Amino acid sequence: MKAIIPAAGIGSRLRPHTHTCPKALLHVAGKPIIGHILDHLVELDVNEVVIVIGAMGEKIKTYLRENYQMKATFVEQMERKGLGHSIYLALQATKPEPVLIVYGDTIFQGNIGGGIDFSVDGSLGVKEVADPRRFGTVEVKGGRVVGLVEKPDKPTSNLVIVGVNFINNFQLLLDCLRRIVEEDIKTRGEYQLTDAFQFMVDEGANLTTFPIEGWFDCGKPETLLATNKHLLEKFQYGAEIEGSVVKSPTYVSPSAQVYNSILGPNVSVADEAIIRNSIVEDSIIGERAEVTNCLLKSCLVGDNALVQGKYTQLSVGDSSEIKFSTS
Repeated sequence: MKAIIPAAGIGSRLRPHTHTCPKALLHVAGKPIIGHILDHLVELDVNEVVIVIGAMGEKIKTYLRENYQMKATFVEQMERKGLGHSIYLALQATKPEPVLIVYGDTIFQGNIGGGIDFSVDGSLGVKEVADPRRFGTVEVKGGRVVGLVEKPDKPTSNLVIVGVNFINNFQLLLDCLRRIVEEDIKTRGEYQLTDAFQFMVDEGANLTTFPIEGWFDCGKPETLLATNKHLLEKFQYGAEIEGSVVKSPTYVSPSAQVYNSILGPNVSVADEAIIRNSIVEDSIIGERAEVTNCLLKSCLVGDNALVQGKYTQLSVGDSSEIKFSTS
């Protein structure tokens, strides 16, 4: 089976990290976001991917070629015109056949294979949420999708598209996306995949849904850290490092160096990072980053970053006041 992964987003909410690294390559629980996605696709026997890339796309190409054996086609999205436009480009670059569409900034868990149904035109992965206004919503009657709306101001359904969709009727989706682009039909200023799904329904397509148990957004620092925590707990990562204390769950790359420090819980330390004389909790430390003499909690430290603090020994008398300059 083939999968399409749109990974051209600029990740504006994750700046400054995405100034130098594509969002899909940001580390979480021991590997890049796209690595977790590809691992899941391998479990589903997906042997070919079409990845839509944008700025710094060469880094994604290099990562995939160095770490995975599956056949890959890369499509460049030169202008950011929305998810619908991204998928339109990908469909044009491959032959018509059933495809799995997986968003490049979402890590998912659950029985995705249960949504692969060749008896229908497509099946959309969904989940109920408390506030659906930030997502594409789905209305279902009699087991069939009857209505979809992208980021509605007044939602009529709490069921939302989470970013894993199986499309059996390849040609119909391509035709609907072509109509959206050629007729310049935009929602909130972009070409939306949700609108294409609605056009499929309008054309009589039988779209169904399947539940996604675990759905982890990596679009903001706080959600990236929450995803890191969940995955570390799931994989039950732990480590023993002489001269340091590691509280599980914590992932430490075999090539990282840790000296006289306390790590964890919920810490991910990437390749070739160095941590000295520090306490780190609920944080992600990037590749080749150096952290020295620091107390870090709920922090993202990017690749090749240097974070250096200073320890001070004090003897403070009664009724005293001491202020430290931050300059």
